[in-house]
Amino acid sequence: MEPFIPKLVYIEPQALEYPLGKELYDKFTNMGLEIRETTSHNQIRNLPGENELQQYRVAKSTLVVGVRRTLKFDTSKPSAEYAIPLATGCMGHCHYCYLQTTLGSKPYVRVYVNLDEIFSQAQTYMDERAPQITRFEAACTSDIVGIDHLTHALKKTIEFIGQTEYGRLRFVTKYSHVDHLLDAKHNGKTRFRFSVNSRYVIKNFEPGTSPFEERIAAARKVAQAGYPLGFIIAPIYRHDEWVEGYHELFQRLHASLKDLELPNLSFEMIQHRFTKPAKKVIQQRYPNTKLEMDEEKRKYKWGRYGIGKYVYPTDEAAELEETIRSYIAEYFPQAEIQYFT
Repeated sequence: MEPFIPKLVYIEPQALEYPLGKELYDKFTNMGLEIRETTSHNQIRNLPGENELQQYRVAKSTLVVGVRRTLKFDTSKPSAEYAIPLATGCMGHCHYCYLQTTLGSKPYVRVYVNLDEIFSQAQTYMDERAPQITRFEAACTSDIVGIDHLTHALKKTIEFIGQTEYGRLRFVTKYSHVDHLLDAKHNGKTRFRFSVNSRYVIKNFEPGTSPFEERIAAARKVAQAGYPLGFIIAPIYRHDEWVEGYHELFQRLHASLKDLELPNLSFEMIQHRFTKPAKKVIQQRYPNTKLEMDEEKRKYKWGRYGIGKYVYPTDEAAELEETIRSYIAEYFPQAEIQYFT
């Protein structure tokens, strides 16, 4: 899969006052991309397209370069203490993604150029918690790896965290474009995680992302570069023959990685869930999706901000967890299972 190249770029004038903003402007100009000015990265209007669905697809290939003005970091449980804001939005078309609703009317990809200010705030959080370790998640609102070949903001963040005493960095990706990150001075303080799933889920619900084989080839490179490696199985989804489908996933993972030493390998497990607003948006944007979202087959669970979500019933969720845990124990007995949710 070729790395993401935007078809349309918007830049805030203030972004040009920062080195990364000027660098990106020059880069996109030299690439011959259409560049427009915007007063705010939060207010992109008049995207091309005759209807909302066409505009959504245009937005997914639109990159907005701006300044992150809100420097209060969100929390990021259970993965980390804080979400470090490097980008918002994703070029992928994963049907189940929670960004469908959290980004709602702003599905375009935003990158932030005021990295020194973001790093300064991160240092403040680390100082407040010292000598406890402070973990930062860089992929809460985007797939940062998928755009970092353009910005190198993630690489700068890896090296910033690498020279701190109490900081750790984490992110997850469905993209394989990692070569520029392999020589980063991470000092073992960044956990590089890949999202993997059964063939059925990747085929039906993850268009616009790197194929499984490319993700695993990238995972090998990352492990050989000394990064602590992890995998997120998400969303764990009860499709026909899911037991066999997830067993095959772990067989393929093991076959691809068995010759490597992976002393710090981790797994995270997240069952499929959806909200009523998400269901509505997903059905509008992907009208032919095979994604099962029948509230009658699910358990209602209260979530953050008073918005409940539909998860699998308790016995079905327990079966999912037990099954995936057994596969991890079979193929990667040395790995740490960090959580199931």
